[in-house]
Order: sequence, then C-alpha cells, then structure tokens
Amino acid sequence: MSEVTSDAAARGKCGPIRESRRTHWRMLSLLGVHLFIIIHVIQWKMHGRTLSPLEPSESMQTLQTGMINAGFILFALATLATMIFGRFFCGWACHLLAYQDAAGWIMTKAGIKPRPFRSRLLVFVPYGAAFYMFVWPSLARALSGGDSPRWAFHLTTASFWATFPGLWISLLSIIVCGVLVIVFLGNKGFCTYACPYGALFSPADRLAPGKILVSPACDGCGHCTAACTSNVRVHEEAKLYRRVTDPGCMKCLDCVDVCPRQALSFGWTRPELGRKKAPRAPRRYDFGWWEEIAMGLIFLGTMYAVRGLYEAVPFLLSLGIAAITAYLALVWFRNWRAPFSTIQAWTLRRAGRFTPAGLGMQIAVGVLFLFLGHSGVIQYRIHEAEYRIAEANQTTDANAFERSARAALGHYQFCLEYGLVDVAAWRQGIGSVQALLGLDAEAEQNLTRALELDDSLARAHISLADLLGRREQFGPAIDHLRQAARLDPALAFAPYMDVVLQYGDAPRLNTALELTSELGGRLDPALSVRARDALRARGAR
Repeated sequence: MSEVTSDAAARGKCGPIRESRRTHWRMLSLLGVHLFIIIHVIQWKMHGRTLSPLEPSESMQTLQTGMINAGFILFALATLATMIFGRFFCGWACHLLAYQDAAGWIMTKAGIKPRPFRSRLLVFVPYGAAFYMFVWPSLARALSGGDSPRWAFHLTTASFWATFPGLWISLLSIIVCGVLVIVFLGNKGFCTYACPYGALFSPADRLAPGKILVSPACDGCGHCTAACTSNVRVHEEAKLYRRVTDPGCMKCLDCVDVCPRQALSFGWTRPELGRKKAPRAPRRYDFGWWEEIAMGLIFLGTMYAVRGLYEAVPFLLSLGIAAITAYLALVWFRNWRAPFSTIQAWTLRRAGRFTPAGLGMQIAVGVLFLFLGHSGVIQYRIHEAEYRIAEANQTTDANAFERSARAALGHYQFCLEYGLVDVAAWRQGIGSVQALLGLDAEAEQNLTRALELDDSLARAHISLADLLGRREQFGPAIDHLRQAARLDPALAFAPYMDVVLQYGDAPRLNTALELTSELGGRLDPALSVRARDALRARGAR
C-alpha cells in the first residue's frame, strides 16, 4: 500500500484519527503571509517605492548583478534556519504551498484523498532547476570570462512588479502549480517535482539537528502517516529510526498532533549527514524505466515549448506545466491499451472501454499535445529570429547582413501570422529589423504597435526615436528617448542627453534636468554631474 488509510487506522486499537489542531495554526500563518504580501503591494502603490520583493527567485538578480535584494536575504535566512530547525519555512511560510494544501484539503473534504505520484527521474527536476537559477548565472559568467559583479545592497525598489508576471499569468500559475499539480501528482506535487528552493532545503534539512522524534510509546498505529500531507511514511521512519529522517518532511507537525500515544515530538538529535541508516523497504513506482525515460524526454520537450512562450510564461510555471504534461502523456498512452485505468478517484477506463471522464481526458490531453506542438514551432522560430539578429549584428559583410536580417524578418512574420497572441517583443523585434533594412514605414508601424501593447520596452522607444530622428522630427524623438532613459538609464540616458542637448527646446531641456534628478542613484555620479552642467549651460532651469 502506498498510504495508510484512515479506515484501516480507525479499525485499530488507537481509535479514529482526529483532526490536527496544528493545521489551523499553520493556516493562520499562511494567511498572514498573504496579508503581508497585500500590505507590501499597497504600500508600494501608495508611496511609489518599497522594500524589494521578498521572493526567493529574486536571488537570481543578486547572483547576476551583485545587487543584494530583500529576496536574497530572505532565502539565505530561510536556508540557514532550515539547517537548524528543518524545513519549517516550507510548511509554514510558502505561499505556493498554501495553494497546494488548500487544493488537497478541498479534495479530501470531497472524499478524494490525493494519491502521490512516485517517479524515479522527475524527482531530480528541482535539482536541475536550482542549478539553473542559483549556479548557472555565476558559472556562465566565469566561462565567458566576465568580471564578478560588485556587491551592493539594493533593498528598496520603485519597480516592485518588474520581475513578476501579469495578472492572468499569475492566476494561471496558481491554478497549475497550486491546484492541478495536486489533482494529478498528489499532495505537495509541485514541491516534489518542480520546486528549485526545495532542492536546496532538502540537503539543508539533513544538516539540521531539529527533527520529529519518536518515543518508545509509539505502537505503529499509522495515524501519523495518514495525517501527513508531505507523503512521508512517518510510521515506517518511526519504526526504523525512532525519528523522521525524510528531507521531504516540512515540519507541519500534524503527525505530532494526531498521535494518540503522544509519542511524537519536535526535538534535537544528531544531524542525518554521515549517519548510517537501516535499509528501508524498496519504494514502489508508478512507471517502469522505459516509461520514466519517455516521461523525462516529454518533460524536456514541454519545457522547450512553454518556457518564455509568448514572452509570458515564467520559469516556475513552465516547470509545473512540464511535470503535469509528462505524467499525463504516459497515462494518455496507457489508456489506449489498459483494460482498467484511474487518476485519483476517477475511473478513466473500465473493462477495456473509456468512461465519460476517461474520454474527456483523452480529448483534453490530445488538445494539449496539439497546443504544445504548435508552441514548439513558435518557440523554434523565435529562437531562430533572435539568432539571426545576433548573426547580423556580428558581421561586417553587407550581403551577409542582409541575408541574416531578412531571415530574422521571415521568422518574426511567421510568428506574428500563426501565433495565438500578438506579442509586444515580437513587434519590437520585427520593427527593429525593418528599420535596419530601411523599411521605415513598416518599422514605425510595428514599433508603434509594440509600444501600444507594452509601453515599457526601452529598445522600442530607442528604435522609434531613431526613425523619427531620420525624418528630423526631433521633438517626438526626444520624448521617446526620455521614456527609454527612465526605463533603462544604463542603455538610453547617454543617447538621450546627446539628442536633447543638440536639438531640445527650453521645455525639453528643463524636463531633462528634472529627469536627471529623478533618476538619482540609478545613474553614474560623474555622468549625472556632467549632464547637469551641460543642461544648465544650455539654459535649463
């Protein structure tokens, strides 16, 4: 059996399993996390500047640029705390885990106890994701010969939402990574098969002296395992080791609360690292090795198809989609030949025939495959367009430049014609290529459309300013460069100052002086001083 069921435990001498009181305290803790997030956003909206996001993924920015933000500090402190107390942060403070627990609770109340999916290969996905997020930025910089970043604190920001997806993608992330992952992969499905932070917390937990300990009063009734939502076989750990050693234990403490003998408690012991452990019973997996390999390949293919799709799908959402798709693909193929098939409590195939639920699932997954295939083609075309643009920028041969630029143009046009969404970044790309090829009218149309879709594209403002400058429309060109300088001072401030000093009228010179003050610490101090002196020399006040 993969789980100790409530019915089996209830028939034992320990009586029925009671509801854990710790669940309510943990729920209040997780609600408090969401309340803090809401207050954080409101404070930013009211004042225009706030503490940088308290999100572990912000650590990527720290590793890439050297800017030590609040998210990096939170992640470092959470990891340190895990090395002492174990994985309390996951169980009591992770907003994504809150959605998973809520989905699992609703399913349980509906009479469907989420059954964990067990895979040999997909458990390594979080480690690959952690490598990509936390190791690869520094490794890639070292391999390319780049200089190490200068470390500096960056604890406040005016661009609070810059690294987060929009509303619809955020809601989709909650649905996929907080709900659907539980329906198909079981409790804590995202934590087990996608979460890069868990990949670091798991080894940190092995160093922790804080553990769930078991006293001799334990009689192996299994209430602890039945109450655990982290898929830990607590009663087996209790029998073998007299403590919970599984790093998947998120210290929810439900097992402690439901134990009828009060045999479980949180306490201190030697860390697991270096300890010899008695062998446990072999794990049972849902798929054979060849199926696991196929599942791994489908996971990688899905990641290629959805990662950054339409410039919208973030990394963590793509991990959730890929994990679910890999599982569903194997179930989909099995369903065509298996006489009996289920997912959770839903029967998909009985006596060799599809049930209505099974037929609906086969159709839905088939549509998903078509969407992923289409998405893979779009992704390939976009990657080719970007490669051709880089190729064009590196060559000095006029003929080679035109070949590469027109090839990029063709790929972008294909995506705009056959893609499902009009994407601002694609419009910017095609407009920039058209400008390079001298197709000014088409370029202006696409760049204008790009800014209608997303006014925060600094490069689109710069390209459009260049086009307007060619026609000696310097006023509008200066306005676009000003917006680009506000969005990306490192890229656009110097070109903006060159143009405004040469062609700007008195109001635009004054606006440039105001912008120089507004950007403040985002500019190199020497550049800021030179800009102020030059503007005042031209008569700006």
